Amino acid sequence: MAEEFFIPKLGQTVEEVTLVKWLVADGAKVSQGDPVMEVETDKAVFSVEANARGVIHIGPYQEGQVLPVLTVVAVIGKPEDKFEVKGAASSPPVLPEAEAASASAGAAAQPSPTGSGAEGETLFASPRARKLAVQKNVDLAAVPPTGYGGVRVAERDVLAFLAQAPKATPLAQRMAEEAGVDLRSVAGTGPGGRIVKEDIARAAQPQPSIATAPVEILERIPLKGTRAIIAERMGTSVHTSARVTLVMEADATEFVAARTRIKEKVEQEWGFAPGYNDLLARIVSACLRRFPYMNARLAPDAIEILARVHLGMAVDTERGLLVPVIRDADLKSLRQFGAEFRALVERARNRRSLPDDLTGGTFTITNLGMYDVDAFTPVINLPEAAILGVGRIAPKVVPYHGEAAIRQMWTLSLVFDHRLVDGAPAARFLQAIKQIVEEPYLLLTA
Repeated sequence: MAEEFFIPKLGQTVEEVTLVKWLVADGAKVSQGDPVMEVETDKAVFSVEANARGVIHIGPYQEGQVLPVLTVVAVIGKPEDKFEVKGAASSPPVLPEAEAASASAGAAAQPSPTGSGAEGETLFASPRARKLAVQKNVDLAAVPPTGYGGVRVAERDVLAFLAQAPKATPLAQRMAEEAGVDLRSVAGTGPGGRIVKEDIARAAQPQPSIATAPVEILERIPLKGTRAIIAERMGTSVHTSARVTLVMEADATEFVAARTRIKEKVEQEWGFAPGYNDLLARIVSACLRRFPYMNARLAPDAIEILARVHLGMAVDTERGLLVPVIRDADLKSLRQFGAEFRALVERARNRRSLPDDLTGGTFTITNLGMYDVDAFTPVINLPEAAILGVGRIAPKVVPYHGEAAIRQMWTLSLVFDHRLVDGAPAARFLQAIKQIVEEPYLLLTA
C-alpha cells in the first residue's frame, strides 16, 4: 500500500507553507530520509524528507503554491500506484502561481468553508479567522484573503481589516450608503480623524477627470514568500499598535574600550570576536530582567508579563529582514550568546533556519549603525511590547567633566507600544541601558 507523503507540522504557529521547489521528479525512486521538496514557512526555507521507500507519485502541486500544513502532496509506493484526490467533490480554485495546474487538493489541503458570498460563491477561512469575525461582527466576504494562495481568509486578514476600518459618525455612514461612497476612500476631518457628514458631502461631489501620463515600470517584484510576510506583519504592527519613540544618546567611550579589551583577551580562545551587538544584547537582557514590564505582550483581555527573556536580533539577508531568537538570553554568558547568535545568523543567511529559530521572541534589537545611520524608528515586532533601534557609534565633541572633549557617542531609539507601557517606565528602562553602556562594569551588578 502506498505511503502518503505530507507537509509536516513546522512549529506551533505555522498554518501554511509555500512550496519552493520539488527536489525529485514525478516517478523517481526515493529512499526514506531523501530530501524530496523544499518549503518556505515563517521566513525559513528547509527541505522535507521522504517518509518511505519506493517510487514517488507527485500530486498536482506547483512551485510557488501556498498549502496548509498536513496537506498530502504525494504518495510513495510501487510504480503502478497513483496519486488520488480524496474527499474532494470538485477542484479547488487555481492558485495564482499555478494557473496551469487546474488541480484538486487532497482532503487535508481543503480550506474550511465559511458559507456563501455573492452569487453563491463559497468563502474559505481558517477556524481562528471565523471565530474572530463572529466576535468583531465582521463580514468575511469583505475581507481580502491572503491565506492558501490568496483564496482563504486567515486570522491576520481579519486583524488587518479591523485595523484599517475607517471611523465615521452614524449620519456620515448613512450618507455614504445613500451616495454610494466608499468610506475607505474618504479622509476624515472630525475629532481623531473621524469621518463626518461634511466629508461625505465633499466626496459625493463629481470630481473632474485628470489626464495622467502612463508610468513606466522598470520591474515587478511579486509580493510573496518572505517579502509578503514582512509586508503583512509590518503593516499590521503600524496599524494596530500605539507606537511611541524615545531617543537617547549615550557616551559609549568606555563601552568601546571594554569591547576592545575583551576582544583581545578571548578572540583566539572563543573562535570569534565579541561585537557591539553581543555586548549590548547582554545589557538589554539584564535590563529586561530588571524591568519585566518591557518583556511583555498584549493578549485580547490582558497584558502578559513574560517569565523568560527570548531576545530577537534583526539580521539583514538576501530574502529580507529576519529575526533569529536567542532563548533565555539573560541566562547565557557572553560566549554562549555570541556562539548561538552566529549559528542562528548562518542558518538564516543560508536559508536553513529551523522552524523555531525565528519565533517566540519577547523583545527585539535592530542595528543599522553599520550603514552610518545615526537614529531611526523601527517597527515593533508584534506581539512584543517594544523594539530597540541602534545607530552608529561616532566621535563627537561634547562637554565632559566641564571641558570640551571628543567622546564616542551612541544613539539608541526605543519604540514601545503605549497600550502596554507608559512613557516614564519606558524611559527608565532606556535610561538603565544607557547607564550600563556608559559604565560597563555596572553589568556585574545588574
